[in-house]
Amino acid sequence: MPLFEIVPNLSEGRDPSFLDAAAAAVEPSGARLLHRTSDADHHRSVLTIAGSGDQVVDAAVALAGVAAERIDLRRHRGVHPRIGALDVLPFVPLAGASLDEAAALAHRAGSAIWQRYRIPSFYYGAAARHEGRRALPAVRRGEFEGLEERFADPAWKPDEGDVARHESAGAIAIGARDVLIAFNVELASDDLAAARAIARTIRERDGGLRGLRALAFPLKGGRVQVSLNVTQAVATPLYLVVQLIARLAAERGIEVVRSELVGCVPRAAVEATAAYYLGVTTL
Repeated sequence: MPLFEIVPNLSEGRDPSFLDAAAAAVEPSGARLLHRTSDADHHRSVLTIAGSGDQVVDAAVALAGVAAERIDLRRHRGVHPRIGALDVLPFVPLAGASLDEAAALAHRAGSAIWQRYRIPSFYYGAAARHEGRRALPAVRRGEFEGLEERFADPAWKPDEGDVARHESAGAIAIGARDVLIAFNVELASDDLAAARAIARTIRERDGGLRGLRALAFPLKGGRVQVSLNVTQAVATPLYLVVQLIARLAAERGIEVVRSELVGCVPRAAVEATAAYYLGVTTL
Protein backbone atom coordinates (compact mmCIF):
# COMPACT_ATOMS: atom_id res chain seq x y z
CA MET A 1 0.00 0.00 0.00
CA PRO A 2 1.44 3.43 -0.93
CA LEU A 3 2.28 5.53 2.10
CA PHE A 4 1.85 9.31 2.30
CA GLU A 5 2.59 12.08 4.75
CA ILE A 6 0.80 15.34 5.39
CA VAL A 7 2.37 18.23 7.30
CA PRO A 8 -0.48 20.61 8.16
CA ASN A 9 0.53 24.07 9.41
CA LEU A 10 -2.17 25.51 11.66
CA SER A 11 -2.46 29.12 12.80
CA GLU A 12 -2.58 28.45 16.53
CA GLY A 13 0.53 28.10 18.65
CA ARG A 14 -0.44 29.35 22.10
CA ASP A 15 -3.30 27.14 23.27
CA PRO A 16 -2.16 23.60 24.22
CA SER A 17 -5.74 22.36 24.18
CA PHE A 18 -5.90 23.10 20.46
CA LEU A 19 -3.22 20.50 19.68
CA ASP A 20 -5.11 17.97 21.79
CA ALA A 21 -8.26 18.68 19.78
CA ALA A 22 -6.33 18.38 16.52
CA ALA A 23 -4.84 15.05 17.58
CA ALA A 24 -8.28 13.77 18.55
CA ALA A 25 -9.67 14.80 15.15
CA VAL A 26 -6.97 12.83 13.33
CA GLU A 27 -7.47 9.59 15.28
CA PRO A 28 -10.68 8.32 13.59
CA SER A 29 -9.01 8.49 10.16
CA GLY A 30 -6.59 5.71 11.07
CA ALA A 31 -3.63 7.88 10.08
CA ARG A 32 -0.74 8.04 12.53
CA LEU A 33 0.25 11.31 14.20
CA LEU A 34 4.06 11.13 14.21
CA HIS A 35 4.93 14.52 15.67
CA ARG A 36 3.43 17.80 16.81
CA THR A 37 5.02 21.10 17.72
CA SER A 38 3.93 24.67 18.47
CA ASP A 39 5.61 28.08 18.49
CA ALA A 40 4.10 31.01 20.38
CA ASP A 41 6.01 33.72 18.49
CA HIS A 42 4.97 32.29 15.13
CA HIS A 43 1.52 31.52 16.63
CA ARG A 44 1.63 28.32 14.64
CA SER A 45 1.55 24.55 15.09
CA VAL A 46 2.88 21.90 12.76
CA LEU A 47 1.74 18.27 12.71
CA THR A 48 3.35 15.35 10.91
CA ILE A 49 0.87 12.62 9.96
CA ALA A 50 1.36 9.45 7.90
CA GLY A 51 -0.96 6.84 6.44
CA SER A 52 -2.61 5.57 3.30
CA GLY A 53 -4.05 7.97 0.76
CA ASP A 54 -7.57 7.67 2.12
CA GLN A 55 -6.37 8.05 5.70
CA VAL A 56 -4.38 11.24 5.17
CA VAL A 57 -7.20 12.83 3.14
CA ASP A 58 -9.68 12.04 5.94
CA ALA A 59 -7.24 13.45 8.51
CA ALA A 60 -6.73 16.62 6.48
CA VAL A 61 -10.46 17.26 6.12
CA ALA A 62 -11.01 16.69 9.84
CA LEU A 63 -8.22 19.14 10.72
CA ALA A 64 -9.73 21.78 8.46
CA GLY A 65 -12.93 21.49 10.48
CA VAL A 66 -11.17 21.80 13.85
CA ALA A 67 -9.17 24.79 12.64
CA ALA A 68 -12.26 26.55 11.28
CA GLU A 69 -14.13 25.97 14.54
CA ARG A 70 -11.37 27.13 16.89
CA ILE A 71 -9.30 29.73 15.00
CA ASP A 72 -10.47 33.19 13.99
CA LEU A 73 -7.85 34.87 11.80
CA ARG A 74 -9.51 38.24 12.29
CA ARG A 75 -7.97 38.17 15.79
CA HIS A 76 -4.81 36.21 14.98
CA ARG A 77 -1.39 37.86 15.24
CA GLY A 78 1.95 36.08 14.83
CA VAL A 79 5.25 36.68 13.07
CA HIS A 80 4.75 33.96 10.46
CA PRO A 81 2.82 34.79 7.26
CA ARG A 82 -0.54 33.02 6.95
CA ILE A 83 -3.68 33.01 4.84
CA GLY A 84 -5.72 30.41 6.66
CA ALA A 85 -6.63 28.80 9.97
CA LEU A 86 -5.37 25.61 8.37
CA ASP A 87 -2.76 27.58 6.49
CA VAL A 88 -0.65 25.11 4.53
CA LEU A 89 -1.44 21.48 3.77
CA PRO A 90 1.28 19.64 1.82
CA PHE A 91 0.88 16.02 0.70
CA VAL A 92 4.19 14.14 0.54
CA PRO A 93 4.79 10.76 -1.13
CA LEU A 94 6.63 8.20 1.01
CA ALA A 95 7.06 4.45 0.48
CA GLY A 96 5.61 3.17 -2.78
CA ALA A 97 3.99 6.51 -3.63
CA SER A 98 4.54 9.08 -6.36
CA LEU A 99 4.34 12.86 -6.47
CA ASP A 100 1.50 12.64 -9.00
CA GLU A 101 -0.48 10.50 -6.56
CA ALA A 102 0.18 13.01 -3.80
CA ALA A 103 -1.11 15.80 -6.06
CA ALA A 104 -4.30 13.84 -6.73
CA LEU A 105 -4.84 13.47 -2.98
CA ALA A 106 -4.30 17.21 -2.51
CA HIS A 107 -7.08 17.88 -5.04
CA ARG A 108 -9.39 15.40 -3.30
CA ALA A 109 -8.81 17.08 0.03
CA GLY A 110 -9.38 20.58 -1.33
CA SER A 111 -12.66 19.55 -2.94
CA ALA A 112 -13.88 17.78 0.22
CA ILE A 113 -12.97 20.72 2.46
CA TRP A 114 -14.89 23.11 0.24
CA GLN A 115 -17.94 20.86 0.09
CA ARG A 116 -18.00 20.33 3.86
CA TYR A 117 -16.75 23.61 5.32
CA ARG A 118 -16.97 26.15 2.47
CA ILE A 119 -13.30 27.07 2.89
CA PRO A 120 -11.64 27.88 -0.45
CA SER A 121 -8.26 26.48 -1.41
CA PHE A 122 -5.67 26.89 -4.07
CA TYR A 123 -3.00 24.47 -5.09
CA TYR A 124 0.76 24.86 -5.07
CA GLY A 125 3.83 22.75 -5.76
CA ALA A 126 3.21 19.63 -7.83
CA ALA A 127 -0.53 20.07 -7.26
CA ALA A 128 -0.59 23.55 -8.85
CA ARG A 129 -3.04 24.07 -11.71
CA HIS A 130 -1.48 27.44 -12.63
CA GLU A 131 2.24 28.00 -13.09
CA GLY A 132 2.11 31.25 -11.12
CA ARG A 133 0.88 29.35 -8.05
CA ARG A 134 3.59 26.70 -7.99
CA ALA A 135 5.67 28.54 -5.35
CA LEU A 136 4.10 28.72 -1.88
CA PRO A 137 5.31 32.30 -1.15
CA ALA A 138 3.48 33.51 -4.26
CA VAL A 139 0.27 31.90 -3.06
CA ARG A 140 0.55 33.34 0.44
CA ARG A 141 1.53 36.88 -0.59
CA GLY A 142 -0.70 39.50 1.04
CA GLU A 143 -1.73 37.09 3.82
CA PHE A 144 -5.25 36.72 5.21
CA GLU A 145 -5.87 40.46 5.31
CA GLY A 146 -5.18 40.84 1.59
CA LEU A 147 -7.23 37.91 0.29
CA GLU A 148 -10.39 39.81 -0.65
CA GLU A 149 -8.51 42.41 -2.67
CA ARG A 150 -6.21 39.87 -4.24
CA PHE A 151 -8.90 37.48 -5.34
CA ALA A 152 -10.88 40.28 -6.91
CA ASP A 153 -8.38 39.72 -9.73
CA PRO A 154 -9.78 36.90 -11.93
CA ALA A 155 -6.24 35.53 -12.29
CA TRP A 156 -6.29 34.70 -8.57
CA LYS A 157 -9.66 32.98 -8.31
CA PRO A 158 -9.39 30.08 -5.83
CA ASP A 159 -8.88 26.62 -7.32
CA GLU A 160 -11.63 25.30 -5.04
CA GLY A 161 -14.59 27.43 -4.03
CA ASP A 162 -16.41 30.45 -5.37
CA VAL A 163 -15.55 32.93 -2.60
CA ALA A 164 -12.30 34.72 -1.93
CA ARG A 165 -12.10 33.54 1.67
CA HIS A 166 -13.96 32.05 4.58
CA GLU A 167 -14.86 34.90 6.97
CA SER A 168 -12.77 33.63 9.87
CA ALA A 169 -10.79 30.67 8.49
CA GLY A 170 -9.44 32.36 5.35
CA ALA A 171 -8.18 30.05 2.62
CA ILE A 172 -5.86 27.06 2.45
CA ALA A 173 -2.72 26.48 0.39
CA ILE A 174 -2.84 22.78 -0.46
CA GLY A 175 0.15 21.27 -2.20
CA ALA A 176 2.15 18.23 -3.16
CA ARG A 177 5.91 18.13 -2.65
CA ASP A 178 8.79 15.91 -1.72
CA VAL A 179 10.15 15.70 1.82
CA LEU A 180 11.61 18.95 3.17
CA ILE A 181 13.29 19.90 6.42
CA ALA A 182 11.93 22.84 8.41
CA PHE A 183 14.80 24.25 10.42
CA ASN A 184 15.40 27.48 12.36
CA VAL A 185 18.56 29.23 13.53
CA GLU A 186 18.28 31.75 16.37
CA LEU A 187 20.66 34.69 16.66
CA ALA A 188 21.76 36.59 19.79
CA SER A 189 20.55 39.92 18.43
CA ASP A 190 17.40 41.92 17.84
CA ASP A 191 18.75 43.17 14.49
CA LEU A 192 15.99 42.05 12.12
CA ALA A 193 17.67 43.82 9.18
CA ALA A 194 20.79 41.73 9.70
CA ALA A 195 18.77 38.50 9.87
CA ARG A 196 16.93 39.45 6.68
CA ALA A 197 20.22 40.18 4.94
CA ILE A 198 21.53 36.76 5.95
CA ALA A 199 18.33 35.10 4.69
CA ARG A 200 18.65 36.88 1.33
CA THR A 201 22.28 35.83 0.99
CA ILE A 202 21.72 32.13 1.61
CA ARG A 203 18.38 31.38 -0.08
CA GLU A 204 18.19 29.92 -3.56
CA ARG A 205 15.89 32.51 -5.11
CA ASP A 206 18.47 35.24 -4.47
CA GLY A 207 21.43 33.21 -5.71
CA GLY A 208 22.24 31.24 -2.56
CA LEU A 209 22.21 27.54 -1.72
CA ARG A 210 20.26 25.11 -3.87
CA GLY A 211 16.86 24.11 -2.54
CA LEU A 212 17.00 26.53 0.38
CA ARG A 213 14.19 28.94 1.35
CA ALA A 214 14.87 31.44 4.09
CA LEU A 215 12.98 34.18 5.94
CA ALA A 216 13.76 36.20 9.07
CA PHE A 217 11.48 36.84 12.03
CA PRO A 218 11.72 38.76 15.32
CA LEU A 219 11.35 36.74 18.52
CA LYS A 220 10.58 37.70 22.08
CA GLY A 221 13.55 38.28 24.35
CA GLY A 222 15.48 40.51 21.97
CA ARG A 223 16.44 37.85 19.44
CA VAL A 224 15.84 37.17 15.77
CA GLN A 225 15.48 33.93 13.83
CA VAL A 226 16.47 32.78 10.38
CA SER A 227 13.68 30.38 9.41
CA LEU A 228 14.56 27.78 6.79
CA ASN A 229 13.02 25.17 4.50
CA VAL A 230 15.59 22.75 3.10
CA THR A 231 14.12 21.02 0.06
CA GLN A 232 17.31 19.30 -1.13
CA ALA A 233 19.11 18.05 1.97
CA VAL A 234 21.69 16.05 0.00
CA ALA A 235 22.81 19.05 -2.04
CA THR A 236 22.44 21.45 0.91
CA PRO A 237 23.09 19.59 4.19
CA LEU A 238 22.04 21.13 7.49
CA TYR A 239 25.58 21.59 8.77
CA LEU A 240 26.46 23.65 5.72
CA VAL A 241 23.49 25.94 6.33
CA VAL A 242 24.36 26.41 10.00
CA GLN A 243 28.04 27.06 9.28
CA LEU A 244 27.19 29.64 6.63
CA ILE A 245 24.70 31.45 8.86
CA ALA A 246 27.24 31.45 11.71
CA ARG A 247 29.91 32.97 9.46
CA LEU A 248 27.59 35.65 8.06
CA ALA A 249 26.35 36.47 11.55
CA ALA A 250 29.91 36.68 12.93
CA GLU A 251 30.77 39.20 10.21
CA ARG A 252 28.10 41.39 11.81
CA GLY A 253 29.27 40.73 15.37
CA ILE A 254 26.37 38.37 16.11
CA GLU A 255 26.50 34.88 17.63
CA VAL A 256 24.28 31.89 16.90
CA VAL A 257 22.32 30.93 20.03
CA ARG A 258 20.73 27.68 18.94
CA SER A 259 19.00 25.85 16.15
CA GLU A 260 15.80 23.80 16.08
CA LEU A 261 13.98 21.31 13.91
CA VAL A 262 10.27 21.74 13.21
CA GLY A 263 8.68 18.37 12.68
CA CYS A 264 10.47 15.25 11.45
CA VAL A 265 13.74 14.94 9.55
CA PRO A 266 15.09 12.19 7.27
CA ARG A 267 17.57 9.97 9.11
CA ALA A 268 20.18 10.46 6.40
CA ALA A 269 20.23 14.21 7.07
CA VAL A 270 20.91 13.61 10.77
CA GLU A 271 23.66 11.10 10.00
CA ALA A 272 25.36 13.47 7.56
CA THR A 273 25.34 16.31 10.08
CA ALA A 274 26.58 14.10 12.92
CA ALA A 275 29.38 12.75 10.71
CA TYR A 276 30.49 16.28 9.85
CA TYR A 277 30.65 17.54 13.43
CA LEU A 278 32.18 14.33 14.80
CA GLY A 279 34.67 14.07 11.96
CA VAL A 280 33.70 10.52 11.02
CA THR A 281 32.77 8.82 7.75
CA THR A 282 29.43 7.02 7.42
CA LEU A 283 29.18 3.78 5.48
